[in-house]
Amino acid sequence: MNAEELKQRYTAGERDFTGANLAEVKLIGVNLVGINLWGADLSGANLARAKLWGANLSGANLAKANLTRANLSGVKLTEANLRQAKLVNTKLFGANLSGAYYDNTTRFSRGFDPVKNNMRKV
Repeated sequence: MNAEELKQRYTAGERDFTGANLAEVKLIGVNLVGINLWGADLSGANLARAKLWGANLSGANLAKANLTRANLSGVKLTEANLRQAKLVNTKLFGANLSGAYYDNTTRFSRGFDPVKNNMRKV
């Protein structure tokens, strides 16, 4: 699926994109509030400044994804792969990151503590 198809389907009212293949998709600044991307492949995706509050990204592959300045408030990221992801200036208020994977190359905002958010370092 490409970015245009996702946006069209979302605009038409669809919210469930479980397991979608969105690797390397460019969704800069897009509004996808409440979307279900459980288990989706978003590796290498550019979601900078995206509005995703209330979304379900549990089990999603976000390796190498750019989430800079995205709004992930209240997002479910349980067991998501965040290795090599950029989460600088990302809003994570109320986000559930339990069991999400990160590594030494994952970039978080200053002061963010992945251990306190029950994340797993690999």
